[in-house]
Amino acid sequence: MTTIKRAAVAALAVVAVAAPAAPTATAAPTYRCASSTKDIDDSGYDGPWPDNWKVTVKTCAARSGGTVYAYAEVNWDGPAFREVDDPTIFDGAKLRLQIKQSRQGTDPVVVERDFPGLEERLEDSTSNANYDGHYRTPTISHRAGRGALGDSVLFLDWHGDGHGYQRHDYTGSPTV
Repeated sequence: MTTIKRAAVAALAVVAVAAPAAPTATAAPTYRCASSTKDIDDSGYDGPWPDNWKVTVKTCAARSGGTVYAYAEVNWDGPAFREVDDPTIFDGAKLRLQIKQSRQGTDPVVVERDFPGLEERLEDSTSNANYDGHYRTPTISHRAGRGALGDSVLFLDWHGDGHGYQRHDYTGSPTV
């Protein structure tokens, strides 16, 4: 082998060893979810027709390294007697999504975010007369140690009942 060829082979070997490895694709975090359902009475209505709302909240959490991600999905089935697109059912409705750090039997909140756009969605039944619907929150994230989980709280303020926001706790996600 000539000196020039040896130098070229050596240079290629140095480049191959010194070149950084190609980045590997990171897998999307795997979410762990739990859901629960509640029959919630419209405390602003006391008439003869059925007025309960069946609300299911599924809370999901995932971990990627030291960061925990969480989101919630809300499904509801409202009473069929209401007029279509009634903006006077609620004075307010929001879902609070939290990431908690489980420590020796306690679950302190690490981060939380309220999603207040739920009221308009609950009151709008223009697609059907049963006030059925679905809402998924954006994903929140925060650094948290092992044993973190996602949790959801639904706050409903029924129009005309004088009680303000009523809290409805739902099952949190499994720990991640």
